[in-house]
Amino acid sequence: MLITNSLKVNEFVINKFHASILMAKIQRGIQSIDVGGRLLQALTRSDGAMMLKELAEAADMPAAKAHAYLVSFCKLGLIERDTVTGRYDLGPLALELGLVSLNRLDAVKIATMEMAGLSARTGHSTAIAVWGNYGPTIVRFEQSVRPIHVNMRTGTVMQLHQTATGKVFAAFATPALIEGAIAATTPTAAQRLEAKRALAEISDELAAIRQRGLARAQGSPVPGVSAFSAPVFDYAGEIVLAITALGPAAEFDATWASPIAKEVQATGRAISERLGYRGS
Repeated sequence: MLITNSLKVNEFVINKFHASILMAKIQRGIQSIDVGGRLLQALTRSDGAMMLKELAEAADMPAAKAHAYLVSFCKLGLIERDTVTGRYDLGPLALELGLVSLNRLDAVKIATMEMAGLSARTGHSTAIAVWGNYGPTIVRFEQSVRPIHVNMRTGTVMQLHQTATGKVFAAFATPALIEGAIAATTPTAAQRLEAKRALAEISDELAAIRQRGLARAQGSPVPGVSAFSAPVFDYAGEIVLAITALGPAAEFDATWASPIAKEVQATGRAISERLGYRGS
């Protein structure tokens, strides 16, 4: 797990480095940084360490030129060379930069910046939920021009087995988190048993949500209101929040291939990528 997370962190920081390179080009930056950045890009796209020849080919430059850049990157710690195999790989500074950058990211802040755009593109209200002590909890809500009769405000806890937001968390959260939420919201053993049974009954739907990356609610638990919700993952592949679009069922295209579904899913993926997630 540590190795996998480190690779994701390294890939994240190099992608951020590449973004800065593109901006440098626009602002007439230093050409040598643009050229050297291709070596870093090549390493992020590879499955592992690379020999000088294949790394130079992947970066589309002569081996001698690539070697000069690699020497400098090795001195900085962005790249390191295995003295036994001669292969090059991302170095400790790449990991350190990635960790610092990730620690400074605020998932809710990034998602909040996407809410207005999602609402404008879909024409419906949007919400952001994170995992709280009692389960999926609304932390942001943006009302669209289409009024909906739903009591959703900051602090609202969404039902795991009925709401689109809740189902997203039920599909991707760890069993320990779900167990904790059930224990916190059901005071009796009978109620806890009933909550677990309700989740077990939608196990096939939860599997489909994991496969599709999108959950749906149609007129339940609030009659006349439909919704789509998508997960947002961090660099380690853990769900950190769900972003949801909801609206009046009569005006909300709840088919899986609808523009609303595609927009919600695309927004969830875009936020995940901002957080360093590189999953499928």
